Amino acid sequence: MSTASPSPFDADSRYKAMPSPHSSLASSPPPQKSPKGSAFWLCFTAVVVCNFLSALDVTAVSTALPTITDDLHGGDLFVWVGAAYGLASASILPFSGRLADIIGRRPIMMACVGFFFVGSALAGSAQSMKMLIAARTVQGVGGGGIINLASIITSDLVPLAERGVYQGFLILTWAFAAAIGPVVGGSLAEKASWRWLFYLNLPLAGIAFIFVTIFLKVRTPPGTLQEKLARIDWIGNFFVITGTTLALIGLTWGGVSFPWGSAHVLGPLIIGAVFLVIFFVYEFTVPKEPTLPLDIMANRTSLSGYIATFFHGIVSISIIYYLPVYFQACMAASPIHSSINLFATALVCSPFSLIGGVIVKATNKYRLANYLGWTLTIIGVGLLSLLKDDSSTAAWAGFQVIAAAGMGIIWAITLFPILAPLPVTRAAAALAFYNFCRTFAQTWGVAISASILQNELKKRLPAEFIAQFPEGVEIAYAAIPVIRTLDEPLKTEVRVAFAESMAIVWRAMIGFSAAGYVTLFMLREVPMQKHTDETYGLQQQKEGRERSVERGRLSGSDDEDPEGAKENANTTSVELGAVPAVLPVHTTDV
Repeated sequence: MSTASPSPFDADSRYKAMPSPHSSLASSPPPQKSPKGSAFWLCFTAVVVCNFLSALDVTAVSTALPTITDDLHGGDLFVWVGAAYGLASASILPFSGRLADIIGRRPIMMACVGFFFVGSALAGSAQSMKMLIAARTVQGVGGGGIINLASIITSDLVPLAERGVYQGFLILTWAFAAAIGPVVGGSLAEKASWRWLFYLNLPLAGIAFIFVTIFLKVRTPPGTLQEKLARIDWIGNFFVITGTTLALIGLTWGGVSFPWGSAHVLGPLIIGAVFLVIFFVYEFTVPKEPTLPLDIMANRTSLSGYIATFFHGIVSISIIYYLPVYFQACMAASPIHSSINLFATALVCSPFSLIGGVIVKATNKYRLANYLGWTLTIIGVGLLSLLKDDSSTAAWAGFQVIAAAGMGIIWAITLFPILAPLPVTRAAAALAFYNFCRTFAQTWGVAISASILQNELKKRLPAEFIAQFPEGVEIAYAAIPVIRTLDEPLKTEVRVAFAESMAIVWRAMIGFSAAGYVTLFMLREVPMQKHTDETYGLQQQKEGRERSVERGRLSGSDDEDPEGAKENANTTSVELGAVPAVLPVHTTDV
């Protein structure tokens, strides 16, 4: 067993509490744990609805993408439909997390839903691939912010030690959207118009906006708008948004639109990397209130959680995006049929996310669930690499189940090692970077898999088939509508080429899954907090606590100790920064 160290930045220590701009709240102690009332459930419902809105769009577009690409004649730009969304989502995440801390959760969530609404309207009316890509960028700003705020608000409402089940509910919502999204996208693409895929978001966004406006009654930090804007780290956000955008542009072009060694790819990648390095250096040295407090990565357990989240993002999005390609290219499945085939992933991922959260809550430990999740993922992705063009239903469905079980568990529990060593006042910044890692990785996953698939198809497809497509066109999506019109034996040759190329994609995912497994050796078991940051909790709870304190003051009695003031005094002073202190160190290896 390790011993405590006096340094606030030693591995797996809880860091010295930072002074809070709302330290006056420290005089009002947090309430003791009590049954969650209607105010909590209405707030959580608003979060779930917003999370569903964002997830439905991501999963539905992947199935309809071949149809969209064919209709808008944009085979050379197809990868940007997904990449633009991911790029915008990733670049805005640190900024949205900081805005939520300074301006408040509710107004920023409302703004994100508004961006998503506008982006959906523009995407549905797009007349070209370039217009669709621009609309998806606007959507990405809203979608990324929605997912980020959903995590942050849940952190405000539920202590980390209790969050396993609630995190599972969020993943369950996402997985439910993943289950019906491909069906919705495929049905609209095949039976109606893919444009309704985006128009459908408009009433859903309206409902989400109403839920947030009426039910999301959480506290907003005090201060004027001018004071709050002055606290925003504008320079740091410029560096991270610019660097992320350039890096992802280079990554998206690499191996698809331009060779990896070309100036078009290396230029944005190098310049973007330089901007990101400048961002990290700047955040560590200059701003008083940085967008990314680097102490959230100063211990090995949190750092391993971030790295694992990154690798999981690459693997999970590759499965979601490219299994429909396998079904449509190798099995001649329609968009609707391919989405039904994907049910094995969507419907298994959700309950195993909940199981992962239950394991963490029941044991109050997270290492076991992490080991189980990565083991199942490696096995499942390895089995996917064995699929042939004529594999049986039992094979492709069974292999999906194993991969989805591991993917679902990891989806729910990498945030526990991230947050456990940190004080609750760091939750918003830590969760913003957690979501940044996942979204940034998903763009990597789409681009890496697209590059592998494109290069492998060029080597394996018959020359007479490749000759049908203009130079530079992404063969994977452009070829799918053509395959079912081919005569034998060319049709079988093309299907075999797709199956062999997809096998290379899954082998690459085995490598990324193995890298995620390696991060487990950095994990230590740290006891999880059983309190939340009262700065952003439910407004109703604050009002009730203030009334209890006032009644106790008027009665002149200390006997009642309203709302557990004495018991929680130390917790409150550390949590809200009223008294700088080093939180207890827990570095026991299990």
